[in-house]
Amino acid sequence: MEDHSRFNLVGSSPQFLKIVDQIHRLAKLDATVLIAGETGTGKELAARAIHYLGARSEKPFVPVNCGSLTDSLVESELFGHERGAFTDAKTASAGLIGEAAGGTFFLDEVDTLSAKAQAALLRFLQDHTYRRVGGGGLRQVDVRVIVASNADLVDLAQKRQFRQDLLYRLNVLSLHMPALRDRQGDAAVLAGAVLQRLSHQYRMPLKPLHADGLAFIQQYRWPGNVRELENIIHREFLMSDDAELRLRESRDLLMDEAPVEISNDGIDHPFRDAKANAVAEFERSYVRAMLARTGGNISQAARLSKQERSAFGKLVRKYKLGGFEGQVA
Repeated sequence: MEDHSRFNLVGSSPQFLKIVDQIHRLAKLDATVLIAGETGTGKELAARAIHYLGARSEKPFVPVNCGSLTDSLVESELFGHERGAFTDAKTASAGLIGEAAGGTFFLDEVDTLSAKAQAALLRFLQDHTYRRVGGGGLRQVDVRVIVASNADLVDLAQKRQFRQDLLYRLNVLSLHMPALRDRQGDAAVLAGAVLQRLSHQYRMPLKPLHADGLAFIQQYRWPGNVRELENIIHREFLMSDDAELRLRESRDLLMDEAPVEISNDGIDHPFRDAKANAVAEFERSYVRAMLARTGGNISQAARLSKQERSAFGKLVRKYKLGGFEGQVA
């Protein structure tokens, strides 16, 4: 079997090796693939591996986050437009699908597509023909489609929040990326690989894991999966002065995920004050843990929390989480 580490797919657990085997099999089958799995499990890495291990490897791999597609311009962004098709169309555009011609078009977070975008994608998948906005003729493109979602599309379809007919078109071949907590021993293997990569990237001496750091990595549940682990290792590698990484800061932050308990002093305060204090402590702990999980990416933390970006940002400022303020919005 071809080496998979060049795709940043690292691990040695039976669960991981099974996924690697499936990726190699899917790469040989030129059909639509639906990749499922929790946030941070490496769905885009798997999609890239399928592309570069397949017959289309010399052609483009074009990824798009469906959550970034604006409903008003979705058809223009996907299929392109002719010059003058609308006010800002000063030049013609091939669109994302046109850019992927001959290669692979990867749609991440496909569950976030609006009803309008779902209908447009369904029409395209029927025969791979489309019409540019403002154009008169149909175009056809040879492209492989791979999609990914951390949501249960079957459940969304049953709730009429995702088109059933589109799900049928997308779920021809499937791959489920396992959670890191289900890949026994892989967290430590991944941490070592990340440290090697960072040492080379920043031209800094390698900082191995101290026994305390290794114990934390092996015991923590990693709700943010591989992405959370990489974020934590990256931050600690750059910020820690220790020759061996104990992951002190991350352990302290993530310990705040423990349930809030009312102290003995709480019963000495009026109920309203005690409740307000408990809520504030929960909010502070929750926000800090989410920011630690996403490496300070406030937008991603808000999305995982199912909160508006502005509301989550207010909590960051409210509790003066200065270590995260000013990071990725």
